Amino acid sequence: MALEHIDIAELDPAHTVVVATGNAHKLVEIEDILGRALPGTRFVALGQLGDFEEPEENGTTFAENAIIKAEAAVAATGLTAVADDSGLVVDALDGEPGVYSARYAGVHGDDAANNAKLLANMRDVPDAERTARFMSVVALIEPSGLVRLGEGACEGTVGHEGRGEHGFGYDPLFLPADTPGKTMAELMPEEKNAISHRFHALQDLCQKLAAEDRGADGTADSAAATTPEASCNAAEEA
Repeated sequence: MALEHIDIAELDPAHTVVVATGNAHKLVEIEDILGRALPGTRFVALGQLGDFEEPEENGTTFAENAIIKAEAAVAATGLTAVADDSGLVVDALDGEPGVYSARYAGVHGDDAANNAKLLANMRDVPDAERTARFMSVVALIEPSGLVRLGEGACEGTVGHEGRGEHGFGYDPLFLPADTPGKTMAELMPEEKNAISHRFHALQDLCQKLAAEDRGADGTADSAAATTPEASCNAAEEA
């Protein structure tokens, strides 16, 4: 799915959210969920607006890194921006690889090396202690500096060998609790997206935005006051 170039001058700042990504599929996923709480908003990928230098992700938590990326997008465009940061947290390794998931073995994005290091570090860990979770934090930041966060997790365990041809990163080793017997990489994209940590983080943010909207409109028993949150819940049930 190719992303078309967009002239930033043509965008309405009051009704535009920049997604700090060049990934078309991530853009669609974020638009589908957050668009329910932000009707009338246009979501565009940062990569559609030009070539921008990626910020240094030197945070010590997923939230800090998500904020770093969203703040960089706001600074580059002057528009409201959303970004996510995620990784694998393994209980037996005291939370490793965590925020260093993408560069666990030393080189950013070397999935094979990262998976090999993870398996080596867990060689003697018994099945009952191989619990882990994918974690995600989504940050939505306005030009005013207002920050909103959504958090999500996908619980599971780390397998003993990689399986599956889909996904990326640690997907071949991760067995979600929601899909017993299957690794994340053995799931079709629509199956993964329905249980993923980013999906749950976006749902969390969507519900927070809907609650704000309901609070701004008052708590009367009107359809308008409940529709945004209902839309978020509908997205979760879909």
